[in-house]
Amino acid sequence: MSTAEVFSIANMTAMPMWLLMILLPNWKVTRFLIDYKLIPLALAIVYAIYIIQAMQIGGGMDFGSLASVMGLFTEERAVLAGWVHYLAFDLLVGMWMLDQNKELKIHQLLMAPCLFGTFMLGPVGFLAFMLIKTIKQNQK
Repeated sequence: MSTAEVFSIANMTAMPMWLLMILLPNWKVTRFLIDYKLIPLALAIVYAIYIIQAMQIGGGMDFGSLASVMGLFTEERAVLAGWVHYLAFDLLVGMWMLDQNKELKIHQLLMAPCLFGTFMLGPVGFLAFMLIKTIKQNQK
């Protein structure tokens, strides 16, 4: 399977999970997938495969400078691994946010933009959630 095909499959694996989390966060199927982290685990397997391949081809990973990190992203398997890393960890953050919201009870109209923001812009959605969480906790 080509890296382009794996890229597409990884994206199409993450997308439905985000839709479930945004639109049907309390549905039993969504909760099952969140509780057992099935999609991030599948993505973690893909990540492990491609990061190991990238390391075998490109040698060690040097994160000591911006130039070194930029060099890592010249190998196709490393770029794919990096993208799958984002997909998996952003999903985990979104799942954590929904787990936090079991107690917080932030309205879904506020949660949806936070989740969408995490899906599209990672830390921006997380930041929005943390601001809302802080405001909600200070109202008690």
